[in-house]
Amino acid sequence: MIYPKLLQQLIDFYKKMPGVGDKSAERMALATIELQDDVVKDCAQTLLDCKSQLHKCKICGHITDKEVCDICNDDARDKNLICVIEDYKGVFSFEKVGNFKGVYHVLGGLISPMDSIGPNDINIASLVERVKKLEHPELILALKSSIEGETTTLYIKKIFENTNVVISRLSYGIPMGAEIDYLDIITLDKALEDRKKISE
Repeated sequence: MIYPKLLQQLIDFYKKMPGVGDKSAERMALATIELQDDVVKDCAQTLLDCKSQLHKCKICGHITDKEVCDICNDDARDKNLICVIEDYKGVFSFEKVGNFKGVYHVLGGLISPMDSIGPNDINIASLVERVKKLEHPELILALKSSIEGETTTLYIKKIFENTNVVISRLSYGIPMGAEIDYLDIITLDKALEDRKKISE
């Protein structure tokens, strides 16, 4: 064994993070043990607080530390314009762009028969209930261009057939299979601006 057991455990912890390899995990672990004790305690407490206090917004499914997230609570937002996203990471991406003035609905996954994930396994039923309460709803489907994304898009479109719901999707300038939260701000902003209606 090269490292003391506790240091190895810390390295292994950092390696669980996305995009962190052996070298990066080692650097982060060594940097951590050099931090002041109060900084480490604050960090540990923040981790515990995030795990215990962050949960899904009861309206949109976005992550929040309140019953209703700040976006849903913002009266300046257009509640009739709902951007439908696979997971909450996509919300952060759109908010960094800063041009979207509507609200969001986080599905928490995509329909994937091969993985035994059906419509009832993701947050679609609550979307239907939200839309029923709106006068002039538009759904912007911001789902990745994949088999699962297309399946979910077609399912949502089918649900709202013969209703007053306008459904649009992001521009196809987004690369096939791209994750929304990995797109650069300019690409995401342009895709939002150039969204295409797929039903009305």
